[in-house]
Amino acid sequence: MPSIKVLAEREERGVRFTGGHTLCAGCAEPMVVRTVLHAIPDPVVVASPTGCLEVATSRFPGTAWNVPWIHVAFENAAAVISGVEAAYKALKKRGLIDKRVRFVVCAGDGGTYDIGLQALSGALERGHDFLYVCLNNEAYMNTGVQRSSATPKCAAATTAPVGDVILGKPQERKDLTEIVVAHGIPYVAQAAVSHLIDLANKVERAMKYEGPKFINVLTTCPLGWRTPRDSAIQQAKLAVETRYWPLYEVIEGRYKINYKPKERVPVEEWLKTQGRFRHLFRDEQGKELMAQIQAEVDRRWEALLAKEQCFGGNG
Repeated sequence: MPSIKVLAEREERGVRFTGGHTLCAGCAEPMVVRTVLHAIPDPVVVASPTGCLEVATSRFPGTAWNVPWIHVAFENAAAVISGVEAAYKALKKRGLIDKRVRFVVCAGDGGTYDIGLQALSGALERGHDFLYVCLNNEAYMNTGVQRSSATPKCAAATTAPVGDVILGKPQERKDLTEIVVAHGIPYVAQAAVSHLIDLANKVERAMKYEGPKFINVLTTCPLGWRTPRDSAIQQAKLAVETRYWPLYEVIEGRYKINYKPKERVPVEEWLKTQGRFRHLFRDEQGKELMAQIQAEVDRRWEALLAKEQCFGGNG
């Protein structure tokens, strides 16, 4: 499995994602993208739909990408990478390409959970050989912090504001990781920016399998989460320790939880660090809503433990 030294040595041989971009100070996306790309030793082609990553890394006349990179529409990254992969296979069959090339999508939660879900589902069902990485910062951050279906319950967003009628987003977040598992693809995982070696290990394991691979990475956002710019790693760690965001993988249908917190840390410890949940700490109604959030975190964790027990095994 890749170590910090191995990843650093690969980067020394050729940086695949450079500095000079205009992502916000404290944004977690550069750490995730660099880790993913350098965990793959083969040549890489990347597709990115419209979003924070695309806008901030490709402003003419500069670019932060040192690999072949394609900007595509918000909704069709999975469809485009499918076409590129199919063209590669055709050229390889004709003897025009002889080297192994890997295909990766780096997309936000808006372009994955919502607008791009149909294209993603189709690509997974067809069985194209690519890795899809969701940079999940839990809202449409690039266009003004609008809620997405990845946004957690009660989080304040510009399209789910805090007021007299609602206190942030009323709905629970979509469990996209399990929706992808239902497609029966070889490799699915959840990761977090706070655990980069875990992420690198998952990328390396994923690339051992032919066909679609999917990794959902919790990628903190100081702007939308209303947190200090130097808190990205701590925010993600708290999400993992409170079991809000479990680190696990599903390899050919077999579940494995990669990290089980030793102590039960209340999700309140994570919520209170973020301005988007500040309203929950004002009165009794907020306490009731936090109890509901905790109950859902507990339910999902227990369900995951049950899946590991019933469908576990060595990947």
